[in-house]
Amino acid sequence: MNKYLRYILLLSCVLLLLPIFAQNNTSSPFSCYGLGDINDNVSNAYRAMGSVGIGMRNRKVICAAQPASYTGGDSLTFMFDLAASVLWTRYGDASGVKNKANGNLEYISLQFPLYKRWVALSAGLLPYSSVGYNIMLRDSLKSDYHYTQTFYGNGGISEVYGGLSVNLFDWVALGANVYYMFGDVVNSRSLTFDEGAVNGVVQASEFSVSSVRFREGLQLFHTFGKHNIVLGGVFENKRTLKCDYTVAESTQLDTVWVAQDVTQVPMMFGVGGSYTWDNRLTVAFDFSRYYWSKTTNLLNDFDELRDRNKYAFGVEYRHNPIGRNYAERMFWRVGCNVADSYIKQITVPDYQVSIGFGFPLRNAGTVFNATIEYGHRGSAVSLQENYLRLTINASICENWFFKRRL
Repeated sequence: MNKYLRYILLLSCVLLLLPIFAQNNTSSPFSCYGLGDINDNVSNAYRAMGSVGIGMRNRKVICAAQPASYTGGDSLTFMFDLAASVLWTRYGDASGVKNKANGNLEYISLQFPLYKRWVALSAGLLPYSSVGYNIMLRDSLKSDYHYTQTFYGNGGISEVYGGLSVNLFDWVALGANVYYMFGDVVNSRSLTFDEGAVNGVVQASEFSVSSVRFREGLQLFHTFGKHNIVLGGVFENKRTLKCDYTVAESTQLDTVWVAQDVTQVPMMFGVGGSYTWDNRLTVAFDFSRYYWSKTTNLLNDFDELRDRNKYAFGVEYRHNPIGRNYAERMFWRVGCNVADSYIKQITVPDYQVSIGFGFPLRNAGTVFNATIEYGHRGSAVSLQENYLRLTINASICENWFFKRRL
């Protein structure tokens, strides 16, 4: 009975957190392009390692980015992961600098075995993209007409996922995720003149998504004494989103334009690997490529997209998992990644460095993780963004499936 009560309480917490999750968690001007800021959906422990994950297989970490990894969890353990973050951002261009702070729930995920160590399931709620910007520009035409341009947007796309992983042998795992994507993105722009004799223009668009996509994963893994090696790959095919796109324009005459299924998410593939020595030192790398140039995207009248490459590298160290000194049992992580923007006009790659710590509880499998990420994108010539993000999560591992003998 207690087990079912835990499930009910867990589901109630998730439902109560849904309104918080739907709130906007960015204020970046770069989110005005395309679908906004795209999230790679990496767990917080792996964010501290440069956002690796494709080649990671860990008993205490849920990795929704790699569906083949779910069978890497303990066969008797239920896992639940909840993360939240605070983001401090500094924007700068020729007109000056501006500071902004945001905070939000990052993700919710759970994982448990279905059949011993051979079959496992994971599910959760993740962000796919975020939009949030408010830009105002003032200028004049030959000093005769003074005008103000305003650009505003908010919203984002979220996704509920369910994934299944199966071990074919003692060294091969296959997995697949299905995502239900939902959410609304609102963009508006206006041009107004100080001179009342000149008519301005206001355009507002709303993009509403209700669609499904899939991801497949593969992992090869083996242990040689104190040495453990994991190689992984993931793949997604290009998919047209089921969506409604409405544009309303107001000048002297009001016009409304409506379209459906006008946006696609790209085909992608990723490969990664990790090496672990004596359950203490882990070194990992990832490479992924997203074929955005092969997709159609009509949001904001902007379809100049390009392929996105991402390179990630990370290290985790734990001096002694059973040591008496608490610092010996802690997880120490560091990483970095470099990624192209999928927006063609942004030619400078984004880069990010990260550091993190894992704080295990003494008498439980639960670990609290804290990650600090510093990132930079854009250039000083046009617009640049520097940010610092603190993410904290609780990875709760409980032995729900152990049968006590009388």
